Parts: sequence; C-alpha cells; structure tokens
Amino acid sequence: MKIALLGYGRMGKEIEKIAISRGHEIVIKKDVNDTIDITLADVAIDFSVPNSAFNNITNCLNNNVPVISGTTGWLDKYDEATALCEEKKGAFIYASNYSLGVNIFFELNKQLAKLMNTIEGYNISMEEIHHTKKLDAPSGTAITLAEGVINNSSKKGWELDQKTSEENIPIVAKRIPEVPGTHSVWYNSDVDTIEIKHTAHNRQGFALGAVVAAEWILDKTGVFSMKDVLNIR
Repeated sequence: MKIALLGYGRMGKEIEKIAISRGHEIVIKKDVNDTIDITLADVAIDFSVPNSAFNNITNCLNNNVPVISGTTGWLDKYDEATALCEEKKGAFIYASNYSLGVNIFFELNKQLAKLMNTIEGYNISMEEIHHTKKLDAPSGTAITLAEGVINNSSKKGWELDQKTSEENIPIVAKRIPEVPGTHSVWYNSDVDTIEIKHTAHNRQGFALGAVVAAEWILDKTGVFSMKDVLNIR
C-alpha cells in the first residue's frame, strides 16, 4: 500500500515507522515535499494542523484517494467534508483518537453513562492531560468522551475548566511536557468515586490505529468511523 502522510510531525514520523514495519511504502510526506501529487498514493493519512486539515481532506476526496484524518480543531467544516465524500463517492474516516484502546474506552464510557444516568447523587467531571505542544484544548478525545455521556444522559453540554455544573460536564485540560495523553472520567458522590481512565504510554498506539484504519478503508466507499474499523456494535 502506498501512503501519503499529510503532516510529518511527531505523529507522522511514528505512523511512518509503523507503516513500514507492516510492509507499506510512504510515497508523500507533505511537510517535506513542497508540492505533492496525491494521486501517487493509495490512501492518505492526515495528522496535520487545524488550518490545513480541511484542504488536505478535500484534495484527497477530489482525487479519489481514501483519507484518514486524526487532526482536531477543524470540525466546523466536518459536514462539508462528509458531503463532499458522498458527492464524490469517496472514502473518509475522521476520529478524534485512533488508538485501539481508546476506542474501547469510548464504548466503556458510554455504557457507564447509561448506568449512572439512573442513579442520583453523583457529579461527573473529566480531565485530560497532554504534552505542551498540543494546540487545542480540551482534546478531541475529551470532547468525544463528553459527547458519549451527553448522548446517554441528561447532560446538555460540556464546559472547559468549570468546577461543577448541573447541565454541563466540566473538563479540566492540563498541558505537561512529554505526556502522550491521559483521559479520566469521574463520578463523585459523598460516599464514593467511580473512575475510568485511559493512559497512553507512547504514540505507537495512535499510529498503529491510523495504519489499521488505512488498511481497512481501501476499496470501500462512504463515511466511516473507528467503530466500523473495529466492528464495534
């Protein structure tokens, strides 16, 4: 499989290592190649920056190249991207986090939210910790976790750095050097605390998931998610 890396930062380099170890070829590195011909690739993996992601995705879809995007902070244009994918009969996956473990964590979070929604006396809160070079806060992963609770409870939304809220989920975002990503969800009451937590030890899990998604999407048409890739129902 010939892969275009749209974004060649730390994640791009980690994806390159995983892809090569699985027998694939990197034919484009956008941060290295000034101009690119996206049609050289069988599939593209976008881990760029928010103001480049949408253009990268549309370029792929307009040229019939399946695209996997893990860039966060551009989702105000997500509906445009999915509409273009459907118009062009292309293939597209966006995920806030490609780690296989995190996607299992997303499902645990939803199930716990359903259980806790029937029990009184608990206040929910969330925390995410990332490296200091992460541009957005809260993380896309934290937002996905919050949405998982909102869709399975009476909560209406989320708020950044709020202590308590009746309707919204407070999310604390911390930036600490060299932390790949830690996400915690707490249900606190006067008598106990229920906590679920995912801690990434390095970026390899994110990179592996992105490559697995790229392998999966070949020869498919449509807008997909990691639930499709992992066959989670």
